[in-house]
Amino acid sequence: MAIVACGDDARTDLDAAPPGDGVLVVDAAPDSGGCQIPVLPDAPLASAAPTCSAAGLPGSCIDVAECVESRRPHAGACPGGADIQCCTPRYGAAIACDPNARPLPNACLVEEALDPACPAGMILIDTYCIDAFEASLAEASPFHPPTGSPRAVSVRGAVPQAHISQVQAAAACTAAGKRLCTDDEWLRACRGPADTLYPYGPTRMPGVCNDARGTHPAVELYGTSASWIFSHLDSPCFNQLAAGLARTAERAGCVTAEGAFDMMGNLHEWTADPAGTFRGGFYVDTMLNGEGCSYRTTAHDVSYRDYSTGFRCCAAPR
Repeated sequence: MAIVACGDDARTDLDAAPPGDGVLVVDAAPDSGGCQIPVLPDAPLASAAPTCSAAGLPGSCIDVAECVESRRPHAGACPGGADIQCCTPRYGAAIACDPNARPLPNACLVEEALDPACPAGMILIDTYCIDAFEASLAEASPFHPPTGSPRAVSVRGAVPQAHISQVQAAAACTAAGKRLCTDDEWLRACRGPADTLYPYGPTRMPGVCNDARGTHPAVELYGTSASWIFSHLDSPCFNQLAAGLARTAERAGCVTAEGAFDMMGNLHEWTADPAGTFRGGFYVDTMLNGEGCSYRTTAHDVSYRDYSTGFRCCAAPR
């Protein structure tokens, strides 16, 4: 049984979803010996609070401290003190996504032994090991910023972790006995032994990697292309939209000759650059800041995070 997180219809039967319909199934997992997927508590809702409206959206009059996740407060629309404000979602009712739910789609996935010279989930590149898959976090929802001290894992078929800063990514690698890759290591792994511009070869091949979503997810989610939407890139619903973020290795052809998947597109990937660099592009763009493996973003410091920032780890061989 699988539950579809977002889309025009809510399916509960995986077989009912036609292949390639672009709907992200968030709790499907291979048989793992009876593993039970836990459920994290949702953020508190305000169903009993007085109703209100602001910015054309329905809301509830609650304390601003409770207006969390993908909701925002509006002053002047509710009776009471200044701390009681109209709390609304940042988008209209057409998007079928609960921003306060914390699904755990990766809970029953395990790392594979891929190379005897490397830890599980990693492959050997010259003198170092690198995650074969974009990293996810053990026991964490990939649609929300991490909390606590999570451990990075590299697993096939996972929803990779977004909403993560370089600082958090480095800590997650360390917790796994690994480290963030240097820029040179990341580039060598992406370009492969033949030093090609794209992970799969010298020439761009549309559709091979997850790199060309037609509509920016912020435009779809908020229903407008107004500039303010790009100041609200923290919504956990972005990566639950159809035809957006893909599971690791879902695009079978987006792989290097040595077996590293999704180094172009899907999520940006932080490197260890202390000034803040992420590479490879994401599922909307792999061209604006460089082509393919050369894509490089340096506009943010190491504390930055949004729905497009991910990572993978490197390590010494055994």
